[in-house]
Amino acid sequence: MAFLKTVSAKLGQFLALYGSWGLFGISFLDSSLVPLPSVNDLLLIHLSSQHPERAVFYALATTMGSIAGAYFMYGLARGGARFLWRRRSSASFARAHRWLERNEFDAILVASLLPPPAPFKAFLIAAGALRVNVGRFGVALLVGRGLRFGAEALLAARYGAQAETYVKANFVWVSLAIVLLVVLGSLIHRRWAKSPAVPPASGASDPS
Repeated sequence: MAFLKTVSAKLGQFLALYGSWGLFGISFLDSSLVPLPSVNDLLLIHLSSQHPERAVFYALATTMGSIAGAYFMYGLARGGARFLWRRRSSASFARAHRWLERNEFDAILVASLLPPPAPFKAFLIAAGALRVNVGRFGVALLVGRGLRFGAEALLAARYGAQAETYVKANFVWVSLAIVLLVVLGSLIHRRWAKSPAVPPASGASDPS
């Protein structure tokens, strides 16, 4: 385990030298088979604070890499990859399974926003095992990962080194604040969507 952590760390350091492409690679690996927790977030914040004019590209590369890695794991689980069976018997997989059965979109959206050590991969594996709709899966990831990485890049580009220091020191709280805002917005939207339409007044004239 220590050897794998060392290899992962060195791989992350190597990919960090390649800017947007490095961010894409790190995010892909972190969402798929090689754990690189928080490396993409911290590198995104650093690069965006150093080169604010490229912050949008950095956020986009990080988001697309993470989504590509997530689809890779989803595909393996959907195809019944044997080496994922042990993960599928874990408690985190069971919780993810229950969340997805209640509301697929919201479960994936919230999981994609939560910071490490949240069991993001458990949701990807559960989504593949449950054969969650491919389009809905992708849209939830795009919204969740896009909001998370976009907010980090925007803060770093706007406030520079000051934001980099603050976000690094308060990474978990910043991520949880974003999750809270998204969940609150989702609840408001669902309540609004379920509210009954106001019936027309009985004395209203027929437009025809």
